[in-house]
Amino acid sequence: MSRKIYDIAVIGGGINGCGVARDAAGRGLSVLLAEMEGLASATSSASTKLVHGGLRYLEHYEFRLVREALSEREVLWRAAPHITHPLRFVLPHQPHLRPAWMIRIGLFLYDHLGGRKLLAPSTGIDLRRDPAGTPLKPEFTKGFEYSDCQTDDARLTILTARDAADHGAEVLVNTALVKARREGGVWRIVLEGPGERREIAARALVNAAGPWVGEVAARSHGAGRARRSVRLVKGSHIVVRKLYDHDKAYIFQNPDGRIVFAIPWERDFTLIGTTDVEMTAEGPHHVSASAEEIAYLCHAISAYFASPVTPADVVWSFAGIRALYDSGEASASAVTRDYVLDLQVEEENPPLLNIYGGKLTTYRELAEEVMEKLAPFFPGMGGPWTRQAPLPGGDFPLNGLPELIDDLLRRHPWLEAGQAERLCHAYGTRAEVVVGNARGPADMGRAFGGGLTEREVDYLRRMEWARNADDILWRHGKFGLRMDEVQRQAFTEWMDG
Repeated sequence: MSRKIYDIAVIGGGINGCGVARDAAGRGLSVLLAEMEGLASATSSASTKLVHGGLRYLEHYEFRLVREALSEREVLWRAAPHITHPLRFVLPHQPHLRPAWMIRIGLFLYDHLGGRKLLAPSTGIDLRRDPAGTPLKPEFTKGFEYSDCQTDDARLTILTARDAADHGAEVLVNTALVKARREGGVWRIVLEGPGERREIAARALVNAAGPWVGEVAARSHGAGRARRSVRLVKGSHIVVRKLYDHDKAYIFQNPDGRIVFAIPWERDFTLIGTTDVEMTAEGPHHVSASAEEIAYLCHAISAYFASPVTPADVVWSFAGIRALYDSGEASASAVTRDYVLDLQVEEENPPLLNIYGGKLTTYRELAEEVMEKLAPFFPGMGGPWTRQAPLPGGDFPLNGLPELIDDLLRRHPWLEAGQAERLCHAYGTRAEVVVGNARGPADMGRAFGGGLTEREVDYLRRMEWARNADDILWRHGKFGLRMDEVQRQAFTEWMDG
């Protein structure tokens, strides 16, 4: 057993857990974060990759959630301009689904609820003349356009954990909570990692386990079972080769009331999603897009694009489980994406805080609210600080990425332009750390394909807790998209060797 007593132990290395660990560490608290697999290995790498207010949530009168999410778009853009950028969304109008006046009102609210300052406002567009109409069927002649932001969800999570560690937090991956009990005024927590068990002590326990929140609560002896419940909803996405040449995204309305996005992604691809499928088993560790979901997404997209999309066009698919707070709605699509924080305190015993629900965009606000709830137990901690703070690599001006790329090329003229661009997009100002003292391609080590080199793998292992091939191929980067099967297998054997 470690003799050190942490202020806060956070269970769960998704976006919410990493956000809480970062916020707490930056306030001067000692923090331990434990993730049972890899960072962002579940829900937080399986989103639609958007920092958005959630236009459709207005129909469910989720005004507080939408306002909070809208206000966070520009905050996260400023914090991580290397992995987050503005994106315009085109909504082709179908009068029989939603009348134009309703869409205009919704977009007016969307423009004004969140204190938008930098993002462009919404507008109507003529799809017969605008380039956004070119790939669509000719019957779509009118539409609307509005702004949100696109991000890399997994990298956002990993960079948040990196910042937590830079502020002193201890981050453990492949480390699961076995049990926790209240004893002697602290939590005694047993963790199991690769080849070892360890027991640590903490003054507060934060359960940010997402789909496994109930399981972690049940293992916290003396705290009882979770007092609230989650609703598990699977969301699946498909990736196809680039469907059009411009840089805007689409939001399509469907007759079943759902919406589907088609988004430019990773330069050469289009990301399409998502579905809402109820799950019954609690916390499944690995899920995938079903044939029915893939067919649904292809059908939904083909109703709008002039050239149909078929399952044969899919080059990759992924799925994740959203652990939504169970608000009692009949439809999975109508279940709130808002979060609920359940603080459990018993007399002089240390607190347990369970996190239910939430969405990628609001993770920073959620973390601040967690710290507000825990503030009475840590009267000496610092105040809120994350709103103006950049994430690792994000300490450069908005729209300053071209200059950052040029500077990297000046320092390392042997780099290919596309390689420098990718490194700056992934690591921002820390791209220089990745390249290090390399003086030519040979110094980058073995080239595995897809732009991945041995030197970058070394960085991901040392600085970003990458432990296996899947971490690197699909989460810390999307190298797997640009490798063939032989290259992926060779890299996996090398990592495991």
